[in-house]
Amino acid sequence: MVKYATGYCYEFVTELENKHFGGVFLNQKILIVEDERNIVDILKFNLKKEGYMTLEAMDGESGLNMALNEKPDLVLLDLMLPKMDGFTVCRKIRESSQVPIVMLTAKEEEVDKVLGLELGADDYITKPFSQRELIARIKSNLRRLTMNENAARNGSVLKCGDLAIDMDRYEVKRKDEVIELTLREFELVRFLAMHKGQIFSRESLLEKVWGYEYYGDVRTVDVTVRRVREKLEIEPANARYILTKRGVGYYFNGEV
Repeated sequence: MVKYATGYCYEFVTELENKHFGGVFLNQKILIVEDERNIVDILKFNLKKEGYMTLEAMDGESGLNMALNEKPDLVLLDLMLPKMDGFTVCRKIRESSQVPIVMLTAKEEEVDKVLGLELGADDYITKPFSQRELIARIKSNLRRLTMNENAARNGSVLKCGDLAIDMDRYEVKRKDEVIELTLREFELVRFLAMHKGQIFSRESLLEKVWGYEYYGDVRTVDVTVRRVREKLEIEPANARYILTKRGVGYYFNGEV
């Protein structure tokens, strides 16, 4: 295993995997928004070894323009960027696009992770990280996107009380009013609604909805559930749809 250190320590992936992984055909395009040239080069090297095409932006403004105009399949977004910070870039992307966003940050403060998720990021990973872990996260997010596209072809609508979960439009409606959800929020609602009454731990939801093995931070699930409740519920403090089983996990109310 070769290692390369330039301020951060990254682990090179030394073996190419198959060009087809879990239903995802590679050759997908990934936008890297990062202002440290050495990190960009390492990410490009490993992503291209895995069969991905890459785009690069060295500042927030360029990254936002490329995200909106080049239509990447996934965005790797650093937080500390010149011209426009990653939080602002994420928020502006979400105004018109549901492309998966994985935030890259050297910050360990919980508030930064929470804010990123609340602004619509699908995932985050803290530097220093191994390339193997990053590639796993990327594949997971892209695989989930492909699974959603396949499910959408079925054109089914799942009804739960006042909610209608439209697989074709990636929409959730309450009494014919569309509730704006990010892709990850939609996935969480759909998964829990398809397993009404079944309680899932946060670790289990990370694996089944986010699609990667548990890496130790379940705060991602808590933040997403809270954000979904704020959108679905008339009174978020008195949740009707996604409920909590204290000390165990979350479940979709089987009585709606």
